[in-house]
Amino acid sequence: MSKLFAKKNIAQLIKDAHDPNIEEGSGGFKRHLNAFSITMLGIGAIIGAGIFSLTGVAAANYAGPGIVYSFALGGILCAFAGLCYAEMAAMVPVSGSAYAYSYATLGEFIAWIIGWDLILEYAFGAVTVSASWSGYFVSLLTKTFGWHFSDTIMLFTKGPWEMVTLADGSQVHGLWNLPASLIALLVTAVLFRGIKESSFINNIVVVVKVTIILAFIALGWSVVDSANWVANEAASGLARLVPAEAMSVRHGQEYLSYGWPGVLTGAGVVFFAYIGFDALSTTAQETKNPQRDLPIGMLCSLVICTAVYILMALVMTGVVPYKELGVADPVAVGVDAITLKYGWSAGVKALISGTVKFGALAGLTSVILVMMLAQTRIFYAMSKDGLLPWFERIHKKFHTPHIATIATGVFVALCGGAMPMSLVGELVSIGTLLAFVLVCAGVFILRKTHPDLKRPFRVPAYWLIAPLGAISCLWVMYGLPMDTWLRLFVWLAIGFAIYFTYGVKNSRLGKK
Repeated sequence: MSKLFAKKNIAQLIKDAHDPNIEEGSGGFKRHLNAFSITMLGIGAIIGAGIFSLTGVAAANYAGPGIVYSFALGGILCAFAGLCYAEMAAMVPVSGSAYAYSYATLGEFIAWIIGWDLILEYAFGAVTVSASWSGYFVSLLTKTFGWHFSDTIMLFTKGPWEMVTLADGSQVHGLWNLPASLIALLVTAVLFRGIKESSFINNIVVVVKVTIILAFIALGWSVVDSANWVANEAASGLARLVPAEAMSVRHGQEYLSYGWPGVLTGAGVVFFAYIGFDALSTTAQETKNPQRDLPIGMLCSLVICTAVYILMALVMTGVVPYKELGVADPVAVGVDAITLKYGWSAGVKALISGTVKFGALAGLTSVILVMMLAQTRIFYAMSKDGLLPWFERIHKKFHTPHIATIATGVFVALCGGAMPMSLVGELVSIGTLLAFVLVCAGVFILRKTHPDLKRPFRVPAYWLIAPLGAISCLWVMYGLPMDTWLRLFVWLAIGFAIYFTYGVKNSRLGKK
């Protein structure tokens, strides 16, 4: 039993992090990343499917125009976890992220749970986004460019659990989501080449998508109708649905059509739009000055993305009545409203719509890249500790964990081609939140058990922020459906079987 909760020595963990040749025969990671690179990776990870779909759903169904407050609150809740991640990453700059932090604070068994759980966030996160990427890609080719695919080709745009609409209007099950598999394999090839090349491509993609988003905000801001920010309960029927006592105070009564309870629920929904910044901590051993660059990159990317989300929410609810945004492509609805108010021709409208979809593809591509990058580093860290086989090997030329990269790419390609997005989406959320809870708890524990450790970055008022971070994440987890919890337990049961049949016997810490 003592082996299960054996903890890594913090001092040795820090020492190992700075030794690129800690394993004989390993070429070691190369440190190419700086604060700017980390920030761009963070923006690439955070700004993705959330801004192109989640904003509209949360506004229409939960918060109304008050979605702006929901994004602000969601950013604050995420900042609690972000501050804790920043302290851990600066203090223990290793590639294992929350897995490594848990190993040092809570013991090997808990570290295994969180490492296995992180697969839900990173690998299945990439699966979810690759399916969304496929949808935007097909929409761009068919609706924007006017391409017409045969029924046979359309069967390869959806997985076997999803329905495809054929030319005669009938619906059948798809065979394989080929675009989702191809984008996963393409990203795998980029990651195999090295962190420098991956970061360069991510920077280009981030510039493209942020430019398109800012252009949308600028165009929309000039035609915002402030009347859309004032809820008309009589017209929308909300007066019958929302009790008077649920409304907010007088000065914001009409603005917050669902009241503050709706804003809080909306915050729980949009919280998932911030998922991804924690992946930055997995690049610690490839960062030139991780004690300085990681906290800067994490917190700067959170602040920038929160500001972009708030501006996007303001424009979308300003150009379109919020009840019309509850669709799969709310940004497209906003584009239609903007072009209508400007009086542009159908050709210009099609050009702008295509540009926005291209921006969505760019955004989703960068999310897949960062998620898969993080997953390979988690596999590397767990294998290095003996809990998984093979994945600790580093390519001598490219200095990447090539076996972990290939395994991750094949896994994402297969699951992305076969699994429906709805099945894995909520699993990603609960896996991420569990990681956040353990990191916040780890900061609090280490402050008590190792108060004298050097901390290049310190969480201010840790006694308040760390518990608030853990509690807020547990609150959001509590609101997830029961079937999501059941899937989590099944996934953990599979992990326990692997740990007790392989990990316990091969654990390097256990052997010591």
